[in-house]
Amino acid sequence: MSAVIFIPARYASTRYPGKPLVELTGATGEAKSLIQRSWEAAKAVKGADAVYVLTDDSRIAEAARGFGADVLMTSEHARNGTERCAEGVAQLQHTPDCVVNLQGDAPLTPAWFVEALIERMADPAVRMATPILRCDAETLTNFVTDRQNGRVGGTTAVARADGTALYFSKEVLPFVGSLETPPEVWHHVGVYAYRPEALEAYMSWPEGPLEKAEGLEQLRFLENGVPVTCVPVEGKGRVFWELNNPVDVARIEGVLAKEGIA
Repeated sequence: MSAVIFIPARYASTRYPGKPLVELTGATGEAKSLIQRSWEAAKAVKGADAVYVLTDDSRIAEAARGFGADVLMTSEHARNGTERCAEGVAQLQHTPDCVVNLQGDAPLTPAWFVEALIERMADPAVRMATPILRCDAETLTNFVTDRQNGRVGGTTAVARADGTALYFSKEVLPFVGSLETPPEVWHHVGVYAYRPEALEAYMSWPEGPLEKAEGLEQLRFLENGVPVTCVPVEGKGRVFWELNNPVDVARIEGVLAKEGIA
């Protein structure tokens, strides 16, 4: 099965403008941009035939080409990374069996998360899939702390017994009454895999009310009756966190130092 990884990146983030070019210091003291670290995470994935940065911004494109990335320019009209991926597929000479969207704000994504996703897409019945990670105590505390302080942090997922998604939210679901005895909470990992046909269908649907309210692109699939397959993955001791707000820089740099990631 052929698979291509796209890394959508835009400069005009509402919560954190210029986020892809924010520098993160690694364990050796070397600073690299967020988009470079996300690209390096994608390049470590086995089973991907190519990796492209997708952007509509010349500053991001120039920076990406500077560290060796292949870049595809997309339109300013793309409202989210999934729409940007659909535009990227249209520019490829050969259509892959599977398109992976590794968002440009997730440099801590372990290769095995994406590899598990590609493996799950080998089932022809799966139209779209995304990884979920059971929250450890540190991650759950970060979630709850962000919401208590009015920050929108990561995303949680609630799944059916058959592994398909019931809902995704920027709220902490289910409700956490106490961090001492919390329920099982699943962190949605910011990676998606799609069939090219699913991306084509996505572009034909309008933005739905739930997608608009939550700011979560994957909800458009659920709102249009397309199952989203959740793929449970193991952290193996690695703390996973996206860069959503300026406060996350220190959190991610702490993980880079702890894991010895240069």
